[in-house]
Amino acid sequence: MANDKFDKIKLELRRGILVLAVLQSLQKPHYGYSLRKQLNEAGLDIDEGTLYPLIRRLAEQGLLESEWQQAEQRKRRYYQLSDEGRTVLQLLVTEWQQLNTTLEALMETSHESH
Repeated sequence: MANDKFDKIKLELRRGILVLAVLQSLQKPHYGYSLRKQLNEAGLDIDEGTLYPLIRRLAEQGLLESEWQQAEQRKRRYYQLSDEGRTVLQLLVTEWQQLNTTLEALMETSHESH
């Protein structure tokens, strides 16, 4: 029972950081598979059914630019941060750092009281 609750909460937490992780990774151009591989190697397992819709949504919001490139005998769509995406990433990183600092302080306070 506790594992089911943990899994649901963990999924919510992961969803919240996926946008930040994808934007951070797309400071350099990637096509879908190379982005997924980089995220997986960094320890953030993400399946195609989650990644590709997220990339499309970020592109539709103007946070990513894309272009088709010929690579290894096939055309691939490469994505990279747009100027607006860079600005949003900077804001999200600042927000993440502030939240992380707050959470660490809360955990420290909680740890001290036990």
